[in-house]
Amino acid sequence: MDGTMTVAIAATSFVGSHFLLSHPLRAPLVKALGNLGFTLVYAVVAFATLGWMANAYKAAPITAPLWPVGDVLWAVSSLIMLLASVLLMGSLIGNPALPGPAAAAPAKARGAFAITRHPMMWSFALWSLAHVLVFPVEANIILAVAIAILALVGAALQDAKKRTLVPEVWHVWEQRTGYWPFAAIAAGKAKFGGFRPHDIAGGAVIWLAATWAHLPMAGIAAGIWRWVS
Repeated sequence: MDGTMTVAIAATSFVGSHFLLSHPLRAPLVKALGNLGFTLVYAVVAFATLGWMANAYKAAPITAPLWPVGDVLWAVSSLIMLLASVLLMGSLIGNPALPGPAAAAPAKARGAFAITRHPMMWSFALWSLAHVLVFPVEANIILAVAIAILALVGAALQDAKKRTLVPEVWHVWEQRTGYWPFAAIAAGKAKFGGFRPHDIAGGAVIWLAATWAHLPMAGIAAGIWRWVS
């Protein structure tokens, strides 16, 4: 089987199994196996399909890039990754979308939540976009699209789930935020700003560390390290 096709099949298995286990199969499996049993099955399937996808990606051939990549695209990609890092850090505290019951929606959408209701999911999607821009080969595009679908479709399904589980909280939160980045700001429902110190500082640290590690781990200099020796 062609290596690129193997990546596609593995990526489909990873994303598809996640959606199946998280939604239509969750209730019957919890009923049959209990919460602990379901968690074990979920973890085994997730790690197995993730490992398959990662190994298939490593073994896949590097095809011809679909477009030329120069400093401009690297600069754009680096800025996208900085935004993704800030969104990721901003999502870790005070996020009603995280697992567990939400007692109340925050009074105002600030910082990362003013940008989008799902800053963590969009950070993964932006990661995908940034990596496609600077490494437009078939296997990488397949992997990045799979991660983006998992994040963005997962965010939409999470909205639907939260509307059922905590409708009084989620209705208010949806009125104050937007699914799409900057949609709530454009609609006047939120104002840009209000980032907490750890959002910016933590995001910058993650961005600098991750881009620095890119060279020893992937063999390609990324971020400011492409221009700073």
